[in-house]
Amino acid sequence: MGIEVVVEGLTKSFGKQNIWRDVSLTLPAGEVSVMLGPSGTGKTVFLKSLIGLLKPEKGRVLIDGVDMVRSPEKDIYETRKLFGLMFQDGALFGSLSLFDNIAFPLREHTRKKESEIRRIVMERIEVVGLLGAEGKLPGEISGGMRKRAGLARALVLDPQIILCDEPDSGLDPVRTAYLSQLLIDLNAQIDATMLIVTHNLDIAATVPDNMGMLFRRELVTFGPREVLLTSDEPVVSQFLGGRREGPIGMSEEKDAATLAAEADRTTPAASRVIVPQLEPSPGLPPRRAVARRRERVMRMIDALPPAARSAIRETYARDAATATVTAPVAGGGA
Repeated sequence: MGIEVVVEGLTKSFGKQNIWRDVSLTLPAGEVSVMLGPSGTGKTVFLKSLIGLLKPEKGRVLIDGVDMVRSPEKDIYETRKLFGLMFQDGALFGSLSLFDNIAFPLREHTRKKESEIRRIVMERIEVVGLLGAEGKLPGEISGGMRKRAGLARALVLDPQIILCDEPDSGLDPVRTAYLSQLLIDLNAQIDATMLIVTHNLDIAATVPDNMGMLFRRELVTFGPREVLLTSDEPVVSQFLGGRREGPIGMSEEKDAATLAAEADRTTPAASRVIVPQLEPSPGLPPRRAVARRRERVMRMIDALPPAARSAIRETYARDAATATVTAPVAGGGA
């Protein structure tokens, strides 16, 4: 099972520029979470801070008893081995075949024999659907295949936490849909804790158990997906609706006068329909995170906003009705 990631009061700046401040959230063990936000809100910086590649000025990132901000470097280095990273561009070595790219972490960080490395690499290549392409160079394959190769490389050390930085960038809608299903299938197979940074609303709507959003140097919200998907926060409504009217501008946040003028001429946004979360492909086991998440969410449901409470109860009632309809009939047969 994946490992819980606890973020407490994290603040990060570059010089005088504050990126975000006092960010606190918990990535539940084994669940899939998404972090949304407009361009330039520090989502990638947040990922790098979780793994200890960047050092925030304040706060803690607690993983299995290790603080990725303040603990000794040797402890951070060891804890980093729990992570798998999928970068925006795949971050593949152009002169190496896909096989050698995917094998690189095993050769770098373990003392496994080449026969064992080959077995592991080919297993991961099969998981991401790249069998037959392992001898190709990154420049000889499509962007979508490079993404999947990057994901395979992130998996070879059996990570318990997987971070995906805009896995959909550069992909068309069809390939994005395949990637979304692949991420859910992966969670069903290895039960890892996953955090996906994305701008893509289709991934945000269909993949995660939990959702958060960064804006104006702060965490707007983080929690069960229904909280953000039913939120009436102006920045959330604007982002999910893909509208120009709202706090997000082209180059920076809009000033108060602009927002007031927009408010006078803006019609209310249509209520959003929460689409069902993706399920694992046929033949795969059910996601173990689903039962854990339900228990966790029902414990906190009375503290959630009314719209989120209603959406959660409707979802679980629909799931229960579906399970009843599809359950096999007992008895029947001698």
